[in-house]
Amino acid sequence: MIKLIGKVAVVTGGARDIGKSISIKLAKAGAKVVVNYYNSEVSAIETVNEIEALGGNAIAVKADVSLLQDIQKLKDETLKAFGEKIDILVNNAGGLFARKTLQEFDESFYDLVMNVNFKSTVFVMQAFEPLMGQGSSIINISSQAARDGGGGGSALYASSKGAVTTFTRSMSKELGPKGIRVNAVCPGLIGTKFHDDFTKDEIRERVAGITPLRREGQADEVADLVAYLASDESSFINGNNIDINGGLAFS
Repeated sequence: MIKLIGKVAVVTGGARDIGKSISIKLAKAGAKVVVNYYNSEVSAIETVNEIEALGGNAIAVKADVSLLQDIQKLKDETLKAFGEKIDILVNNAGGLFARKTLQEFDESFYDLVMNVNFKSTVFVMQAFEPLMGQGSSIINISSQAARDGGGGGSALYASSKGAVTTFTRSMSKELGPKGIRVNAVCPGLIGTKFHDDFTKDEIRERVAGITPLRREGQADEVADLVAYLASDESSFINGNNIDINGGLAFS
């Protein structure tokens, strides 16, 4: 059983879907959890309430992690609630926002996708790394799209996640000597609101049908992997981008 007792975790985009499952899983393992959100206040409160009902300790912090001033707010609230160090950082905030072809891109759409998915990862890590020490773990949420270019109309999303994948490798080399491990998780088709909003039912059925396990994944399954990477049980795993897609694609 994964044990994270006495550890402090920050989960960006931690209020719904995969982020919510991660927040709850880390709390069940004993971590104190900062649930970051931006638009999902109701879900954030529900997530904190669920954690507290389980006997855990959590706070919700509203912050747009694509903005440096909001990242500082997230850091300040974390320090205020849980002290001068954190042990686990999960960069989960992200989104597809819309499916657009090359000729449909404009600068504002480019900035939105790249800032939320990649800029947030870079500058949240920059802000929180000084609070992390020997045995700490950073887990970035990338995507199968970073491997295969994504589905139709998701080129910018896939590219932003590809940047997360490469940055993960780079940071594992830079931060490893400090005892901070950096890994990423690359989910495939996971049954969440993300695909409810942006993927047609017939495409989901086709992808599930060609997946060796013949189904979509679940958010809790991704959370289980994240919790393992956050724990001492994975203490020699560093710089990896780990696929979780039922065998549909390999690294």
